[in-house]
Amino acid sequence: MLKRRTLNTLIGLCATGLAASAGAQTKWDLPGAYPASNFHTENLVQFAKDVDAATGGKLKIQIHDNASLFKAPEIKRAVQGGQAQAGEILLVNFQNEWPLWGLDGIPFLATSYAESQKLYQASKAALNKKLGEQGMMLLYSVAWPPQGIYSKKQLDSAADLKGVKWRAYSPATARIGELVGAQPVTIQQAELSQAMATGVVESFMTSGSTGYDTKTYEHLKFFADTQAWLPKNAVIANKKAFDALDKATQDGLLKAAAEAEKRGWATSEKKTGEYLDLLKKNGMTIYPPSAQLKADMQKVGETMLKEWLDKAGAEGKAVVDAYRK
Repeated sequence: MLKRRTLNTLIGLCATGLAASAGAQTKWDLPGAYPASNFHTENLVQFAKDVDAATGGKLKIQIHDNASLFKAPEIKRAVQGGQAQAGEILLVNFQNEWPLWGLDGIPFLATSYAESQKLYQASKAALNKKLGEQGMMLLYSVAWPPQGIYSKKQLDSAADLKGVKWRAYSPATARIGELVGAQPVTIQQAELSQAMATGVVESFMTSGSTGYDTKTYEHLKFFADTQAWLPKNAVIANKKAFDALDKATQDGLLKAAAEAEKRGWATSEKKTGEYLDLLKKNGMTIYPPSAQLKADMQKVGETMLKEWLDKAGAEGKAVVDAYRK
């Protein structure tokens, strides 16, 4: 009798446990580095809503914007170590760790959305493999608008940048500064407005999006629309955290990620012109680069591609060859 009662109790507990497990809600933290008004962050917020809907509320993702949970360079390690289950990173920030992270930061290798998408597809397998080795996985990736040069005066050539305090946000942008004779200073986006206000930064390369978000027009009045490259953000997840989800929740997450990638690229391209118009409205002069400035910057790009290929070896060459086919 006692055995039967014990057995019935165990069966009851198991049934309760299974029911609780079936209805269990999982919460993920997803740190990002950009303000709530940035289109990447808006896309993250929509992604989290889509995941909630696609998983029937079983997976809730909390977005932490503007480097409020981790600073931009810390997010990848936080996801890798399981301090956050997912995160949004700027790939070029990690070039010193592995050359292919910096592929889309090489000036004039891919200068349009079509070329950037082609470069992404050529490198995707390598990115997934590396993330897998580090206990992570790629959920989706979205390009920033094309990069141009902000400065206090209009630039006629790269020589005009000699000795200028140059904001670098990645190894590639630091190297550009070195090659044009500027003085690179590493500043992440969250600190950029203050750096300009205090004179720590006098020029830099970034997108119209970042220029507008940081109110660059209050400090620097010129933007050379060089369309030099389109760096990508990647939203990554901790593989153990993903594997702990049931199959239906995993599928819902991946479906929402695919939609976020498609939406993000379309939004980025649409907003390119909008951001430049907003900069103009706020008193910034937008101008096409002179033939000399373009030639100077393309020379910088050629140097950097050669340096990158030397470091990236056969793996890097294979990706560039696939892209150029």
